[in-house]
Amino acid sequence: MYRTQLPALLKRLSKITDPRNPKKSKHKLTVLLLYGIFTFVYQMSSRREANRKMTTPQFVENLQLLFPELESIPHHDSLQRLLARIDIEKIEQAHIELIRRLIRNKKFHRYLINHSYPIAIDGTQKFKRDEIWSEECSGRTVGKGDRARPQYFVYTLEATLSFHNGMVIPLMSEFLEYTKGDTFEKKEDCEIKAFKRLAGRLKKEFKRLRIMLLLDGLYPSGPLMEICRKNKWDFMIVLQDKSLASVWEEYYGLSKLQSNHTKDMIWGDREQKFKWVNEIEYYFGQNQKEKIVLHVVTCRENYQEVDKSSGEIINKTSHHAWISSKSLTKDNLHERCNLAARYRWGIEANILLEKHHGYQYEHCFSYNWKAMKGYHYLMHLAHLMNVLVEYSEKLSVYIKENGIRNLIQFVFITLTGPWLDGDIEEQATTSCQLRSV
Repeated sequence: MYRTQLPALLKRLSKITDPRNPKKSKHKLTVLLLYGIFTFVYQMSSRREANRKMTTPQFVENLQLLFPELESIPHHDSLQRLLARIDIEKIEQAHIELIRRLIRNKKFHRYLINHSYPIAIDGTQKFKRDEIWSEECSGRTVGKGDRARPQYFVYTLEATLSFHNGMVIPLMSEFLEYTKGDTFEKKEDCEIKAFKRLAGRLKKEFKRLRIMLLLDGLYPSGPLMEICRKNKWDFMIVLQDKSLASVWEEYYGLSKLQSNHTKDMIWGDREQKFKWVNEIEYYFGQNQKEKIVLHVVTCRENYQEVDKSSGEIINKTSHHAWISSKSLTKDNLHERCNLAARYRWGIEANILLEKHHGYQYEHCFSYNWKAMKGYHYLMHLAHLMNVLVEYSEKLSVYIKENGIRNLIQFVFITLTGPWLDGDIEEQATTSCQLRSV
């Protein structure tokens, strides 16, 4: 799998300008960045652990059989110094280009929704400290009264491809920065401002790609939905009970007159009852002069669950509501609601995975802002590699039985022992095709 993706990736990374003195540089820029990617591929918990575990003579010898370009293994301090000086946005650009290549090769074609790529967007805190370490970090006050104190943190808005088969692929990150807020008015950067920047970048990188945005309850506002409309993006947005009062009023009024806009179905172990209203006009902006046409659907579910305390089976009910950019029908309800909107949870699960299952999302690999972002982009590249492995046709049976983390550990342990021979180099360089399940 590495051999199908790394050549194009390394070629892209090699175009990054290297500011170092070539006469004093022991390792090529691509070697340092490849080492950084492997740090996250093999899920090292810190720079110190990577230096300790990935520089043993046997590991280096085995890794060179697979990747001859690694003439020697660098030290993480060299990588940190490099990330602090180069244009680290080019690393994410290489990541985007790799995904664009996969899209061109139709690797995700079977998982599209209405011929669109489902992209979920959500924000999360990366890490926090009690001392300010960079002018870019955001700040807040925690505690009350005499216990009130300042706290500084890194917050990131993430965009991921979130497919209904469970495959979630990191796509873009937009960091909230104090310097991007209104420093004169002392107004912090926020998730809404970051969304506008992210939307601009997303449109620039994928101008003609058919996109369906999957958004949470923070985003049902006229200006944000207008951005989606102008970009010709489809969307499914969570509609909370206290959001858009005029839209809810229209929904309740019109639903009484449209008795045929309902559908009952079984999805998995859940009984679902859908009800929807199309063509709701929502006015916003100064003097309510702006208008956007929305379509609202609600879903009431009945299901059974085992009570954790008593062990008895109990009946449960849940309620969901979404705003759709396209008209709803009995034919497209399942695809838009169950296979698209409901799978917005994929980005939340992905963030938790990166935080608590090996990718060290919350670990500060460097207090230099640029280097910190560079490590973040390398982590996403490594995660992309491991996702492609997890959903590859040849390894699907093994991963179902043992899990992706056991596979990663198995590969790493193999590379630390004297079990590989010269034949592995020929096998690793043999051309192959990446097939997804």
